[in-house]
Amino acid sequence: MNTQYDLIVVGGGILGTFHAYHALQKNLKVAILERNSVPQGATVRNFGQVVPSGMDIKWQNFGKESLIIYKHLQSKADLTVRQNGSVYIASNEEELQLIEELAQINKKNDYESVILSKSECIQKFDGLRSDYCKGGLFFPQEISVDSSEMIIKLHQYLKSQEGLDIFYNATVVETAENNSHCTVVTAEGKKLNTSKIIICGGHEFKTLYPEVFNESDLEVSKLQMLQTKPQGIYSLPGNILTGLSIRRYESFNECESFAKIKSREDKNSFEKKFGIHILFKQALDGSVIIGDSHEYADAKNADDLGYDLNMEIDEFMINEAKKIIDLPTYEIKRRWFGVYSQCKTKDIFEHNVSPNIHIVTGIGGKGMTGSGGYSKFNINTIFS
Repeated sequence: MNTQYDLIVVGGGILGTFHAYHALQKNLKVAILERNSVPQGATVRNFGQVVPSGMDIKWQNFGKESLIIYKHLQSKADLTVRQNGSVYIASNEEELQLIEELAQINKKNDYESVILSKSECIQKFDGLRSDYCKGGLFFPQEISVDSSEMIIKLHQYLKSQEGLDIFYNATVVETAENNSHCTVVTAEGKKLNTSKIIICGGHEFKTLYPEVFNESDLEVSKLQMLQTKPQGIYSLPGNILTGLSIRRYESFNECESFAKIKSREDKNSFEKKFGIHILFKQALDGSVIIGDSHEYADAKNADDLGYDLNMEIDEFMINEAKKIIDLPTYEIKRRWFGVYSQCKTKDIFEHNVSPNIHIVTGIGGKGMTGSGGYSKFNINTIFS
């Protein structure tokens, strides 16, 4: 392979793809190497919610940038982006207090949000139970996507742009730098030359640099999700986040009452043990995705989480969901889990193997929302 690239991105998930996209915006010659025929990791095994509202200030700003990027790309290619907003539904007075406090924080941060009364929530979201809802906080700028279709369509669009090559079924077995010249070798023996390498795939990170991987503070989270059968003519607009989300998401940590409210929770409850909060999102086929849960293990011991679904978690999520929204059917057509990596002490894992080989991974649950904005910042930093 005689082509000289400015950047090779190892890993074609959302984080790697957005790094490649922003490098292309700088008119750089870029290649993506994806070990599968299509991305199959956390990028396609998630809710497809782009919700800066749930993040701390740093990542909310990255997420706001991502919203602009997604909407721009949607104007160029049909990426399944739907700007139908997100709402946090409060189930009691404590959660109502938190969304009111967050609304004031959003106002100071210049991020649009709207307090909805109980009656406004029930009118806007068909099937929302009046015995659950006490009010809501709505974010009209936020979007949802079909995760698995979106990344494929994004790759298709980027492949049509001059300056990008994508190699599928390309397992990277070696990366090296010598006198500012970098090389990547695949399992098939292809050798690619480049000025810089960014490794975004956790699998590749573990394989290529096992010592760095084992010494990292990465942990993995296993999330269970369910999908109902199509709901007929029923329509559920936007991303629906509920009381347990209010009690879990980082943005609410900034609320004055958060610590006191959290201190009163039962730390031994089932939902705390398995990190459950209840989300709803209607898919393109009319089905409704429900979730999710969080089980943790050190990244080097990821297999300890197992490969089976915990049906007790699934049944708990269904029962809780039924207390929140009356759907036409709760008959489940699909159950699955996703695994993503995150850092215990930092918001993302960044490590320079050498001056021009960078490992960037462990973005955690922020990937779909934060990758667009963060990757722009990181490409500008690396190529400054």
